[in-house]
Amino acid sequence: MTEPLPAGQARRPRVLVVTGTDTDVGKTVVTAAVVATARAAGLGVTAYKPTQTGVAPGEPGDMAEVERLTGVTTVEGVRLRAPMAPRPAAALEHAVLPTLAEHVARVAHLAAGHDLVVVEGAGGLLVELTDDGETLADLAAAVPDSGVVVVARSALGTLNHTMLTREALSHRGVRQLGIVIGAWPEHPDVIETTNRDYLGALPEGLLGAVPLGAPQHDAPAFGAAAPGWLPGLAQRLGTP
Repeated sequence: MTEPLPAGQARRPRVLVVTGTDTDVGKTVVTAAVVATARAAGLGVTAYKPTQTGVAPGEPGDMAEVERLTGVTTVEGVRLRAPMAPRPAAALEHAVLPTLAEHVARVAHLAAGHDLVVVEGAGGLLVELTDDGETLADLAAAVPDSGVVVVARSALGTLNHTMLTREALSHRGVRQLGIVIGAWPEHPDVIETTNRDYLGALPEGLLGAVPLGAPQHDAPAFGAAAPGWLPGLAQRLGTP
């Protein structure tokens, strides 16, 4: 189910930040589904990945996958080889990470030319993005007119991780737009179905669930299916 947004939060943001309860929860495919849903709503949309780790120069990263699935042009920030959190990965390469102000400026520049900018984080909400230790939560708090979508697992353990992420966002006063399950199985078990019901009953609601195997679609099929996977988001993006 998708609960109504609290008073004053019905207007869609200009920047939508996608974070996860952990790594490998499906942030990239959810980012693509958000982009496709926004595009289906008639919005001019792009995506931005502040820090891409675990990918060598010349190899396709997460933004390349979003482009493949949606046909939308995206932007990647800094790229680091090691498949780990940005700050230790940068230390291994003796690389200097962009500052929070530089990320905010890049997002603002993209927002000036689009109806919606989708920002995909690296790892979870409190993974450090800058040499000063600032996180995706700090970026979401610093970007005007933004809101966060939390990508969660379907299986055992997801409720604790989801509630911790929600508490961290609430503590920082960051607008929470809703939760998406990043890889919904074809045959969910009782734990998964009860988890989905629980997440759907939270105040910000469950925006939808992207099916396991969704990245196997080509761009036209993915774009056509995405709004149906994220009905709560489709409804909210349609709100001027």
